[in-house]
Amino acid sequence: MAGEAQVATETVPADRLLPEAARIAEHLLAVQQRVNDQVDLLQASLMPDVRRRLGVAEAEPVDVSDLVNARIAGLSVVVTPEAVATVLPLTAASAATTRAGRRATTGIVTGTDRRLAVIAGPCSIHDPAAALEYAAFLARMRERHAEDLEILMRTYTEKPRTEVDWKGFAYDPFLDGSSRISVGLVATRMLMGRITALGVPVAAEPLNALTPQYVNGLVTYNGVGARNVTDQTARERVSGFSAVVGFKNSPEGSIEVAVQAVVSARAPHEFLGVDRHGMTAQLSTTGNETGHVILRGDKSGPNYSAEHIAATRAALRARGLPEVVVVDASHGNSQKNHLRQIDVVHDLAGQIAGGEPAIRGVMIESNLVAGRQDLDQRDPGSLEYGKSVTDACVDPATTEQLLAELAAASRARRAAG
Repeated sequence: MAGEAQVATETVPADRLLPEAARIAEHLLAVQQRVNDQVDLLQASLMPDVRRRLGVAEAEPVDVSDLVNARIAGLSVVVTPEAVATVLPLTAASAATTRAGRRATTGIVTGTDRRLAVIAGPCSIHDPAAALEYAAFLARMRERHAEDLEILMRTYTEKPRTEVDWKGFAYDPFLDGSSRISVGLVATRMLMGRITALGVPVAAEPLNALTPQYVNGLVTYNGVGARNVTDQTARERVSGFSAVVGFKNSPEGSIEVAVQAVVSARAPHEFLGVDRHGMTAQLSTTGNETGHVILRGDKSGPNYSAEHIAATRAALRARGLPEVVVVDASHGNSQKNHLRQIDVVHDLAGQIAGGEPAIRGVMIESNLVAGRQDLDQRDPGSLEYGKSVTDACVDPATTEQLLAELAAASRARRAAG
């Protein structure tokens, strides 16, 4: 079954990826319901004996309907990471891409690889066909700039929300509020598998304790976003990630919380998590030595200048941490104007060419079509192809120019010694 599914998903047309994900999810959900039913039966048969051995008396039934799940409107079976990985195993090409991408990005962060990492791509993924077309563009850029840049693709299928809005492809893949999460999780793994098979490593921003398990082995770089950087559980989780990890400064501009997160993520932890079957488990981690700060600006202004880089280096040095910084050219640093990313990259390129050693990576929000558009969940078919439904992005032509400028800066820094 695994081999058949693997061949089918590799050959399915890009615009049919989502229907294929729905077909796979339907089969896996039927299996999972049977598994859950068997678990319930087995536990019901075993627990009476456990109660007797423990001396726990049979209790009178108590109505707890007003105390338990009082605000839960529904509870549905979901596919498990193990089941999804069984029918969508890593291909040799995907595994090689992730392995090489992690090795290269880790080398850049630790200083053994003196190139520059660039994480470019859509603010969020919403259309598999457009995402794969963009991945093909980045594959060409990786080949062109291989000596100077390690280029990764933003493949963000979860979106943090300050209030209420579309939460991302993994949660609502049909963009219509139907929230078919199992389909979204399957489609996310399929999409990352296809992108990495092209030789393009991927970056993600996991918001949930469970979602990383569904793409295990496929992600090279994980960024912890500004809204989650203070979350203790997020810091603990990434301490066990196999991928490279970075922490953004908070929405209010606090770099100190990102530094604290780096300290936490580099330490070992014991915490509750989930295993590949989706079951609760105690996880023990070694700590993630790749943890670093991502500067993304804030509502009051940018923080990518030489002065900001120097201040961040000082904060890291004071905690005994490596002076490593990745800079996000979008968000607060562009003040939500996608074209200002050009100015940010130009400034960063000047710093890099001038020998600034701390800047190890740059993030760029880029898509097939410049700008952004609003998502109408009542009519998702009306969306313009290749245009962001979240933050505005620059187009491929502009991205080519930015990558060329960063490649030249990386080359100049290495030449200067």
